[in-house]
Amino acid sequence: MGSCIICGTDVGDGGRICDSHQEDVVFDFRGNSPDQLVPDRFYHGVVDGYAEFGVFIDLAPGVTGLLHRSELDRRLDSLDGEPGDDVFIQVKGVRDNGNIDLAWSIRQADREFRGALVQDGESEHLPEGEDDGSADDANDASEVDETDDASEVDDEPETDDAFDTDAGPDDAAETEPSRAATDADAAADEPTAVGNGDTAAGDDEGSAADEDPSSVERNFSAVDDGSESAVESEPDAADDVESTPDDAEIERVAVETLPNAVGDTVRLEGEVVSARQTGGPTVFEVRDESGVVDVAAFVEPGVRAYPEVEVGDAIRIDGEVERRQGDIQVETEALAVLDGAEAETVRRRLAEALTEKARPDGLQPLAGDGAVAELGEGLLDAAEAIRRAVLESRPIVVRHPATADGYVAGAAVERAVLPLIRDEHAKSDAEYHYFTRRPLDDPVYGMDAATNDATRMLQDRDRHDEKLPLLLLAGTGSTTESADGIELLSVYGVEAVVVDAAVADSETRDRVDTLVSPELEPVDNDLSTGTLAASLASAVNAAVRDDLAHLPAVSYWTDTPDRYVDLAREADYDRERIAELREAVALEAYYQSYQDKRELITDLLFDDGGDLAAHVSEQFREKLETEVETATANVVTEAVGGVEFALLDTDEYTHRYDFPPTPLLLDDLHRRHANGNPFATVGIGTDELYVRGSTDLSVGEIAERAAEIAPTADVSTAGLREGKIGFLSGERDAVEDAVVAAVAEQF
Repeated sequence: MGSCIICGTDVGDGGRICDSHQEDVVFDFRGNSPDQLVPDRFYHGVVDGYAEFGVFIDLAPGVTGLLHRSELDRRLDSLDGEPGDDVFIQVKGVRDNGNIDLAWSIRQADREFRGALVQDGESEHLPEGEDDGSADDANDASEVDETDDASEVDDEPETDDAFDTDAGPDDAAETEPSRAATDADAAADEPTAVGNGDTAAGDDEGSAADEDPSSVERNFSAVDDGSESAVESEPDAADDVESTPDDAEIERVAVETLPNAVGDTVRLEGEVVSARQTGGPTVFEVRDESGVVDVAAFVEPGVRAYPEVEVGDAIRIDGEVERRQGDIQVETEALAVLDGAEAETVRRRLAEALTEKARPDGLQPLAGDGAVAELGEGLLDAAEAIRRAVLESRPIVVRHPATADGYVAGAAVERAVLPLIRDEHAKSDAEYHYFTRRPLDDPVYGMDAATNDATRMLQDRDRHDEKLPLLLLAGTGSTTESADGIELLSVYGVEAVVVDAAVADSETRDRVDTLVSPELEPVDNDLSTGTLAASLASAVNAAVRDDLAHLPAVSYWTDTPDRYVDLAREADYDRERIAELREAVALEAYYQSYQDKRELITDLLFDDGGDLAAHVSEQFREKLETEVETATANVVTEAVGGVEFALLDTDEYTHRYDFPPTPLLLDDLHRRHANGNPFATVGIGTDELYVRGSTDLSVGEIAERAAEIAPTADVSTAGLREGKIGFLSGERDAVEDAVVAAVAEQF
């Protein structure tokens, strides 16, 4: 008969682990069939390769499972493992076709498991060279008299050193109490094995085994006076564990100092930012005046620790600082929710630090741009809102059009914010959780985009206890068409910041929390959203100012102001390279338009020596030239009211589902055909058209006038910023004539 290596229970022939400890041991699988794997067990694996939908893990030669990306608590591309790297995973199940479903293990070191076994097909045994000392020790433990004081009984019998590969013979007392994120703490809720099958310490009224493991007051009131109440409520090997020090014996430290305190027991006071339940511990994000850190608390695998603790609570934590997979983390030994004066002290400390750190010292527009300086107060308000969101651990969602100008604006803010997030959070992949760019096909923040954002933020709030985000709309959100979308988010109290070089419509000026937009008079036509966002980014994070110098020049297709040409040249970006960057970004913005392409855009705009941008730019020119030649051959010209019109049927003579997009194509056509005389270009499709003019045209007024001329066509603006008008497809011919007449009236 075999005995459990953890508790010594008889488990039958060929077995070495009882049912209750299956998840406490890691297995080295040496079988040859997926059917031999045991669901819910943890196994050692080797990374075989990455796919878009997950990671393939080899458990043995010829036995490979899939760790689907949905099983990860992070983005797949944030994993830093390479093929051949060792990992620890859990087998969720084996399908009838032999496919193996895997789950990620929060424990990624041998020492974090309570034992190790080799599973050789259907049987299991100790690793070679290991003896059965642990089982013998477990049986010895069963001889402890039930009447012994709880403080004199080990809640879990010591296992042989073979099952704690990193621990030396003298390490047990020092390391075992700090393992809040490992299954070692699960022993707190399991009875100690005794000879007659009863519990050893579980019946003692003052024992740790009976104490509620989620009590938020535990440990802070413990006094080492020899009484039962002084027994550590983390019931690991009671004889070897010191009780929690009195409050005065542990000095509070700041989160920013934790990298220098690995291995030390520290005290933190702060606010709970989020709480997420993993397959192992509960992980709280805790923010103090200097930063944010993950705090792991363990009851048993997958069970919520400290269920009373909620997001926004002020708490005090004692725990050991550890480095897990490169990230700083605190393993909880004691936690208490603060109230009254103590909670107020913590919140005041955080508020004072937040106010001091959030507001930038001032705004210095790039290239000394006077038009940007006139909007300085609004830009400072926007910068403060962004910095405050970082400090409050609120996600930031940036929406911008999928255009060169839009991408420049979004990338500028991204360049400034990501270092702040990395500085604020100890977790290495925090920048993927707290900053998201979501490009828009159209420069309108409509109900489709708003519904998408609302759905995501509510899921993140309910599933991961995340705070509602700050919404930054760059180059969008300031027109009437965006009003409904912004209104939807405002119902939930989402803070919205709009930065737009164009004049905002009156309907949206009062709907957003912070607006950066020129007033009606005067309007500076030299502005682009990219120029505003670049100066905004420099106010958010002055350390990246030099990185942003060339971005304003990239944001202009034509008539780039000399001040920005000179600024780019000083940063070693000549006109040719700026043009390559602009064209490369425009091409990449079109493909996979809903994806942020963060790394690719970073390579193009900041880390490229010129080869990547030149290569992509060449593709841009080839594709655009081919499309322009086709369109030019099919342009129909006519003169109406002294205005020359170039009319193009975009349904018949463009590739609507390939580059370039219709607005970019019409922009280029219009530039090539304009000859200084009154001239307009109209591209008309099934139920929408675009207008370009050699003078400033009011698309809203054109749509209103066309609606009067063709009253049954339901003519309306569909995108003021890109000159887009919508209508009923059955009235297409009437709308074309009405729009041409309305445009002629404006010249």
